[in-house]
Amino acid sequence: MRTVYRIASYLLLAAALAGCNKKEQSPSAGGVRRPSDKVKIAYVSNGVDPFWNVAAAGTRAAAKEFNAEVEVLMPPKGIVDQKRMIETALARGVDGIAISPIDAKNQVDLINTAADQAKVITDDSDAPDSKRLCFVGMNNYKAGREAGKLVKEALPSGGKVMIFVGRLEQLNAQQRRQGVIDELMDRAEQALDAMKYDAPGEELKGPAFTIISTRTDNFDYPKAKANAEDAITAYPDLGCMVGLFAYNAPNCLEAVKQANKVGSIKIVSFDEQKETLQGITDGSVYGTVSQQPYQYGYHSVRILAGLVRGDETVLPPNKFLEVPIKIVKKNNVDTFWAELKKLQAGS
Repeated sequence: MRTVYRIASYLLLAAALAGCNKKEQSPSAGGVRRPSDKVKIAYVSNGVDPFWNVAAAGTRAAAKEFNAEVEVLMPPKGIVDQKRMIETALARGVDGIAISPIDAKNQVDLINTAADQAKVITDDSDAPDSKRLCFVGMNNYKAGREAGKLVKEALPSGGKVMIFVGRLEQLNAQQRRQGVIDELMDRAEQALDAMKYDAPGEELKGPAFTIISTRTDNFDYPKAKANAEDAITAYPDLGCMVGLFAYNAPNCLEAVKQANKVGSIKIVSFDEQKETLQGITDGSVYGTVSQQPYQYGYHSVRILAGLVRGDETVLPPNKFLEVPIKIVKKNNVDTFWAELKKLQAGS
């Protein structure tokens, strides 16, 4: 009988130790996954947009390469949906999360809570005051200045400019917009950690350009187009429309075509939506600043997979992996578009 009890005791002890070891391997408990273990990663965007479809292609390629299971989540209704998706992913036991914060200042607690349970990084838009382990993306302020340079090329004699964007709560939108403004107002470059922002409704007059205002649409595509239509009606001498989010320029282009003002109103864009690239090809859009979102998705998964497995060498210096931008104009749009299609098809 003692032998039976002894065997039972050994079995219970073995089970307890196995449970402890399993818990120690969980990233939420401070442990790591083995290289052969498939890691679970959630990639959470800030909305529904073709931009994120390109990023998703990058996550799929990285998932194959780094033995990861990746779920791409796109919140259709903003910050409430994003919070719910993050909380649901954590409840399912994901090992890592890449987040593009919608409102960085007011989402610090959410990101910190997530960081206590999984490896967390930000991409596209940052939340530098949170516990996120690093940021993957472009320097949005410098990218904004590059967009401003495109406006200067499109309107060499200057003119009136209107800026269009989804929302200004996002840090990337704020920095991008300020870069455009500072470039057109011929101001000195600002430091990111001491950035001063102009009010969105204020008209700004520089040596050659007047920025009338900034119109927001909260990712509502019909409103984005209506904003463009209203601007064309209210300002007959409008010279250029600048779209800061992927869908803004295509909606501006539709409004410009309907008003028969193609060519007289220049369009400068961000990102690589097909309507924008086609517009550059046929001359109805002057140029765009590509963030290379494929690289956002790829590197986010690569870094998270490494962190979950205990490899901190994947972290970039200064916790910022800067993905270089590409300026796309008529002289290189065909090559750029062909490369983009190849990346998407290969994932």
